[in-house]
Amino acid sequence: MNYNLQVSIDRDSGFCFGVVYAIDMAEEILDEDGYLYCLGDIVHNDEEVERLKLKGLRIISNDELKEIKNEKVLIRAHGEAPATYKLALENNITLIDASCPVVLKLQNRIKNSYDANEKILIFGKHGHAEVIGLQGQTSNDALVFQDIAELEDVDLPKKFTLYSQTTKSTAKFYQIKDELINRGYDIKANDTICRQVSNRYEELRNFVTDFDKIVFVSGVKSSNGKVLHDVCKQSNPNTYFISNSEELDPTMFNPNDKVGICGATSTPMWLMEKVKSTLENY
Repeated sequence: MNYNLQVSIDRDSGFCFGVVYAIDMAEEILDEDGYLYCLGDIVHNDEEVERLKLKGLRIISNDELKEIKNEKVLIRAHGEAPATYKLALENNITLIDASCPVVLKLQNRIKNSYDANEKILIFGKHGHAEVIGLQGQTSNDALVFQDIAELEDVDLPKKFTLYSQTTKSTAKFYQIKDELINRGYDIKANDTICRQVSNRYEELRNFVTDFDKIVFVSGVKSSNGKVLHDVCKQSNPNTYFISNSEELDPTMFNPNDKVGICGATSTPMWLMEKVKSTLENY
């Protein structure tokens, strides 16, 4: 059966500048040296990580970093805690620092708050690479929560400073801020959400309304992927979340459907192109 799908890719989707910068840096060194260590997945997209591994990228954990000496190691866009930089000095590791400027600015602000003895709350995903780096600025004193329900049984100080992981939902951040103010807390709230992510909300809402079906392509580990997928689904309920073209199925579509493809700030354009050609072959 020929489905004759009309498929378009959202040209505003794909890598944010922080990811482009990290990947460009990695590829430059891989071309020169043939291999490069990278602390954690360079981007929360398994397909792109796989592509770079074939070029010689070696993904290592923070524990494995302790065993490495006299090598180059890439710090990805998510940033790292101060302890990583200290360890690199001790082990004579050359750090290729591709931390996103937006994340670095946030790390700096959190460190200044901490140095000023402010109590700090961070709205972010537990265990997320960026959040670990942010918490590291406070000697792991900051309280991290990903949902306001987690704060129900916590004895919070009367006064604190609220920050957010850069890829969280802006709407949710302000909801949490208002709710905490309503509960009587004295809050200094810092909206530190990356505008390259939050500006995409409006662009995506406009994009998805023109199609019968939307295919949202993202790695499952991507925080902004989750946020942006929700944005798409609110404006077009016929939105499917996939991580690669193998997860597509012709039964998702009707003949002559107009299909829009979009993705996270960690989704490579080549992957969306691959999804497009798969759909066009139905």
